[in-house]
Amino acid sequence: MVSKVVRTFTATGQELEMLQALAHYHGFSKSATITSLIRKEFWRVFPAGNRAIRPDRGARIVGRPAEAK
Repeated sequence: MVSKVVRTFTATGQELEMLQALAHYHGFSKSATITSLIRKEFWRVFPAGNRAIRPDRGARIVGRPAEAK
């Protein structure tokens, strides 16, 4: 009998091993690791948020021009 792996996303075996290594290193599940990476990348690309997603109240935003008084 041949066992099959069902995936809901496309990834190579090596990419899955990389994800597993990162998850193990941080002590997260694989899905929590993916979520964390997405969150970090979003705020790197959009430090002040976008139309739909705004930073939390009181969040420190680096690189934002100072407001004129």
